[in-house]
Amino acid sequence: MTSHIMPTYGRLPITFEKGDGVWLWDQSNKRYLDALSGIAVCNLGHAHPAVHQAICEQSKKLIHTSNLYGIATQEQLADQLASRSGMDSVFFCNSGAEANEAAIKIARLYGHRQGIEKPCVLVMNKSFHGRTLATLSATGNPKVQEGFSPLVEGFIHVPYNDIKAIKSAIKDNSNIVAVFVEPVQGEGGVHIPATDFLNQIRTLCDQHHLLMMLDEIQTGIGRTGKFLAYQHNSITPDVCTVAKALGNGVPIGACLAKGVAATLLTAGKHGSTFGGNPLACSAALAVLNTLDKDSIIGQVESKGSQICTNLTNKLKNNPAVSNIRNKGLMIGIDLELPCAELVNTAQEQGLLINVTAEKTIRLLPPLIINSEQIEILTDTLSHLIEEFTTRCK
Repeated sequence: MTSHIMPTYGRLPITFEKGDGVWLWDQSNKRYLDALSGIAVCNLGHAHPAVHQAICEQSKKLIHTSNLYGIATQEQLADQLASRSGMDSVFFCNSGAEANEAAIKIARLYGHRQGIEKPCVLVMNKSFHGRTLATLSATGNPKVQEGFSPLVEGFIHVPYNDIKAIKSAIKDNSNIVAVFVEPVQGEGGVHIPATDFLNQIRTLCDQHHLLMMLDEIQTGIGRTGKFLAYQHNSITPDVCTVAKALGNGVPIGACLAKGVAATLLTAGKHGSTFGGNPLACSAALAVLNTLDKDSIIGQVESKGSQICTNLTNKLKNNPAVSNIRNKGLMIGIDLELPCAELVNTAQEQGLLINVTAEKTIRLLPPLIINSEQIEILTDTLSHLIEEFTTRCK
């Protein structure tokens, strides 16, 4: 059968019918352990009862009114996010790319308020911020940008985790108004920076009156063991973006701002038809309440350590495995050779994983994964890696 869907994805030949927790079932009723969480989206797993109940109850009352009017659930969600993040205000949208677009617009407004005609945002090589034209231009990956020139101007790229390069760029360009960075680069290959990297950026931004903007689309909502990854560093940025896991699969994004950044987007400067509608906000409130009720975030670091310890012990004699690292349940396993085919072989064995940056196996399992499921995950994956690397010698 011919599909009328644009071929924008290299889809695996599989379609899922239902899910429960960490498990998915396809149309043939084969079960899979989802170690990707819909790319860091389903932190509470699939078909979580609290999210299901919130969606059902809200859909019976009201789904949409538009932002021309007050939305009670949106106000409640904004209060909760502000309380958990230390930020002052929230703009709601529908995705991570949209949240990052809002952050970029805040940076430009901030620059113009400083009398800078062409404000620039400092961004990182190997970063990923989205696929709209502005977020694509901010992204530090030429492959993602290929074919879409002319790109949006106003971005300067420097190496990730390189404070010297950041200092040099700031010194050389007086038009820089903000530094925009991921606390951990996900799509770039699960790159975890030096422990004080974010602290040093905060200091530089304070010294030079720049906005510190963090893309927490993938790291946020508990993925690294804190509600937001910057909380490991005991700092607060000026702007922070979240999405993905906020709605556990219901599309929602948010741009959080503090201080002067919180006052720049005023009526007429930005907006969203669907952003922060009652249905999406009800789902997000259920997510936040569940994270609190079940103390889920507090268990993330120990679960991530268990996965890495298991894999390290099982693969310690394999020279093709060069590195295993994690920040909470954001895990990267580097091989010495391209390993994209492991996605297919893992799927055949009932395991859903991802390979990014050609040689990095990325794991983003649901935060609710338990010890028994971790054993299944690490046993299956280590066996597949051993088999693959032996065959490719």
